[in-house]
Amino acid sequence: MNSEKLKDLLLKFKKDLIPLETLLLELRKLPYENLGFAIVDQHRSLRLGFPEIIFGEGKTGEQIASIMESLAESGENILATRVNREKANFVTSKIKEVNYSPVAKILTLEQKPVKPATDATITVISAGTADIPVAEEAYLTARFLGNRVEKLYDVGVAGIHRLLDNLELLEKSSVLIVVAGMEGALPSVVGGLIGKPTIAVPTSVGYGAHFGGIAPLLSMLNSCAPGVTVVNIDNGFGAAVAATLINREIRTWK
Repeated sequence: MNSEKLKDLLLKFKKDLIPLETLLLELRKLPYENLGFAIVDQHRSLRLGFPEIIFGEGKTGEQIASIMESLAESGENILATRVNREKANFVTSKIKEVNYSPVAKILTLEQKPVKPATDATITVISAGTADIPVAEEAYLTARFLGNRVEKLYDVGVAGIHRLLDNLELLEKSSVLIVVAGMEGALPSVVGGLIGKPTIAVPTSVGYGAHFGGIAPLLSMLNSCAPGVTVVNIDNGFGAAVAATLINREIRTWK
């Protein structure tokens, strides 16, 4: 339940448009709903400004569908990450309005229009084409959370002129999410060129000594560019949430 729906319920009760029993029934589900295998946090939208996000990895298609149906009762838009094709096929067969992005492995259920709350723009940058799945997770999550989002893919340091040709876009951005595998150098380059909050996302893309993303993670943590913030390996979702919170503060300052 979000703040708008709660206000609407209370106003309807105040005006005698709904009985007390209906109000109590709705409020009973306000903190959470126990589905047996999961306790769905129905209160999160009131606390954080966006509903609980479903982490699909480790859950069955049936569990994901049940959680989505529970969250959907609030009228909120719903997002599920790390959902493979098999699970997505089950969910979309049960809930016809759900859309699936196979690249990002994201399910979305849009029940109301997503309107950007500010003109501040998040730009998602990927070093290589192989990093795009993580970049798309960040891109779609940031859009879902109500941001204006641009993307700039395959502009890594092996051909740095590709990045330099897009400096105007980067300068206009409020927050930059930089996704890179291999040696993870791109966030340092971006952080040294553009004076904007830069969130680095290491990916598990690379050769043997890359150690499944450990190498770029350590490179990013040791960045010589001041102000570069690092999230965990392949965590495009976490980067998008962090960028959203920064964007909200920018709106507050203005």
